[in-house]
Amino acid sequence: MFDAQKGGLLAAKAMAQQQDRSVGEVISDLVRRSLRRPQADGERNGIPLLSSRSGSPMVDLETVNTLRDELP
Repeated sequence: MFDAQKGGLLAAKAMAQQQDRSVGEVISDLVRRSLRRPQADGERNGIPLLSSRSGSPMVDLETVNTLRDELP
């Protein structure tokens, strides 16, 4: 028997209503997606390292500085 926390069940019910699906379908989809989610590739200085998507551009210091300077 599945025993969901009240908050999680309420969120699943709201999602089901928004998507015009059953609560069971929404919960099953969420479980499948969470099981498929890639795990961190390790840690560096206590921070999880995440894998990048294929074809994603590299982020270097120049890019970070440019984006930071564009902030209001």
